[in-house]
Amino acid sequence: MDTTELLYWARNTGPNLALTLLVLGVLLRLFEIFKLGRRPDFARRRPKSAGNGWKTVFTRTFAASGPLTESPLVYLSSYTFHICLLFISIFHIPLIGFLRILSPYIGTEYSPHVINAFTGVSLLALLILLLARITHKVRRFLSTTGDYLAWLLCFLPILTGLFTYNSLGLSADAALAYHLLSVELLLALLPFTPLFHAISWLIARWYTGDFYGRRGVPS
Repeated sequence: MDTTELLYWARNTGPNLALTLLVLGVLLRLFEIFKLGRRPDFARRRPKSAGNGWKTVFTRTFAASGPLTESPLVYLSSYTFHICLLFISIFHIPLIGFLRILSPYIGTEYSPHVINAFTGVSLLALLILLLARITHKVRRFLSTTGDYLAWLLCFLPILTGLFTYNSLGLSADAALAYHLLSVELLLALLPFTPLFHAISWLIARWYTGDFYGRRGVPS
């Protein structure tokens, strides 16, 4: 398969296959979660426990002072990566052009220098997180193959996107094909790796806050 055929597959068959696996995988994982049900709750509900689930969704978005003090670089790198990834996913010019097909009022284009800066920072943050995982004895012990696979699935689309956006090293067709394939691989494997937290975090935080809120534990 030459570069042209690879790009054609990545732009036609690849997205359909990736989205199919994503949807089926998400539905399967959600079914597994909700099938577990809830344990019988015999504790007397506290008078002020209502709303603790939603409160926890927001309060746990920010790191607690203890862990943030102990590992500031790790926590800041994690937040930085998520913010930069969100920015480059929404505001890079090709996606803005696609969204404007839906409405001419959607999106703001940023200069390539801004996009490259956010991309570089996100890659650096990912490398710091990987180094912290490898060098820290406890984190390394707790890490699984799935954790490293999730890291790679995040790293490759950003790196190939950087090469595609700046036409570095590869032909335009090859760079775009590799970028699309890396994104499709991310989508296809997302439900089956720790990256599923991108979907399950809301459910998990709400349940935790509601469960302990019934017992008077602050969320």
